[in-house]
Amino acid sequence: MAIVNSIFTWYMKKRVHQIELFMKYPIDVQEEWFHTLISCAENTEWGKKYDYKSIETPDQFKQRIPLQNYDSLKPYIERMLQGEQNILWPSEIKWFAKSSGTTSDRSKFIPVSPEALEECHFKGGKDMISIFCNNKPSNQILTGKALVLGGSHQINQLNEDSFYGDLSAVLIKNLPMWAEYYRTPDISIALMDDYEQKMDRMAEATIKENVTNISGVPTWTIVLAKKVLEITGKKNLLEVWPNLELYFHGAVNFSPYREQFKELIPRADMYYLETYNASEGFFGIQDQVNSEEMLLMLDYGIYYEFLPLEQLCDDNPVTLNLGEVELNRNYAIIISTNAGLWRYVIGDTVQFTSLSPFRIKITGRTKHFINAFGEEVIIDNAEQAISKACRETGAAFKDYTACPIYFKGNDAGGHEWIIEFDQQPDDFEKFVDVLDQTLREINSDYDAKRFNNMALCRPKVHNAPKDTFYNWLKSKGKLGGQHKVPRLANERKYVDEILPLLNR
Repeated sequence: MAIVNSIFTWYMKKRVHQIELFMKYPIDVQEEWFHTLISCAENTEWGKKYDYKSIETPDQFKQRIPLQNYDSLKPYIERMLQGEQNILWPSEIKWFAKSSGTTSDRSKFIPVSPEALEECHFKGGKDMISIFCNNKPSNQILTGKALVLGGSHQINQLNEDSFYGDLSAVLIKNLPMWAEYYRTPDISIALMDDYEQKMDRMAEATIKENVTNISGVPTWTIVLAKKVLEITGKKNLLEVWPNLELYFHGAVNFSPYREQFKELIPRADMYYLETYNASEGFFGIQDQVNSEEMLLMLDYGIYYEFLPLEQLCDDNPVTLNLGEVELNRNYAIIISTNAGLWRYVIGDTVQFTSLSPFRIKITGRTKHFINAFGEEVIIDNAEQAISKACRETGAAFKDYTACPIYFKGNDAGGHEWIIEFDQQPDDFEKFVDVLDQTLREINSDYDAKRFNNMALCRPKVHNAPKDTFYNWLKSKGKLGGQHKVPRLANERKYVDEILPLLNR
């Protein structure tokens, strides 16, 4: 272990110096990556279509290539899924990260190139540890193992040369041998499909390990923690893993879970480190202690643009380069990557909290959504589910809003809906069942969280009296066509304001 610690300490110091360089010269680093990406892709089908060889500046790039989303790139990606190469990116792409779908698809399949694996995702993973070790030199995380909560899907084979799975499953499947040595549980457990069985097996396999750090989405981490305590009869995780000192988290807002983690891990100096990692790329890492801001990682093979949120629906939106952004303004993130996503709108919105260096905080999505548990329920999902429930129960809805029910004690989370009907359903409980089942059918992430009520329970739906939403808007001074009821929210603010009106 002493040799390993010495080697990693050397790497960590070297990498921290590189991070400090891009913090000092961010615009130069981004411009260098812009030219590298354009040069690498100039002989691809996409590069020839837009004549990348003649592109010399970011402004030319913006003028020539329209903003993209998954639907616009889908025809190219579908050919890549069948094994065609040199379409969007020159190197061989045989891995695809499966993530929650768009309005027209249940799932997306994001290409993951060898460069994206090494220069982005794996580099981000190593940087998480480097930043932690730099901030806490006395740490002992390499004396034990990392408990990693893997994806909910096995790697699936599309053809002889193409494979897909959750991003975490793709990463685990491609980890180098040295990283496998420090990870627990065994890959056969980490990539199990059946999440209920997986939690049991994972708990049983890790309770005897010296776990020093955990990586995972808060919801599933809590589920696993409760299973571990149930099996061991212990009161908290430190009684099981006394050397536990670090938790890497991301994907959902951590604030609602913070108090629960303090109970599960009653350690004053427990270190919580947030990351901003998605199927499309690794974007940010919390680099300061006791701060919810994340450092924008600028040397991962990603070129960034930022679109002021108010321009999102404009016919000719004008994006900004990194050097043009302002503090405390909402921007949609646009990325061009070393996996062939060009001017791709990933759907997240951020604000810059610092411009020297560039630090960000995630402020939401470009559309209303609920993603408290990694379920990514969007407006289109909700509209489809309510419409089908109305059709099957003879109902007609007038207005609705929904929000999360966060974990409390031993209870799972859920969604709480307030729905006002013009025509009441002939069977209200059937309405709720159809709503729930339809969401499971059209959203694979929601379905995974609903499995056996492990993270999400059956929705709690309130049948609101007539004029509930009208009275709420009136009380807010927001009557009029320009004011609309927020359909979905990732916080409880609106639902908690409306609930008291139901009993008047």
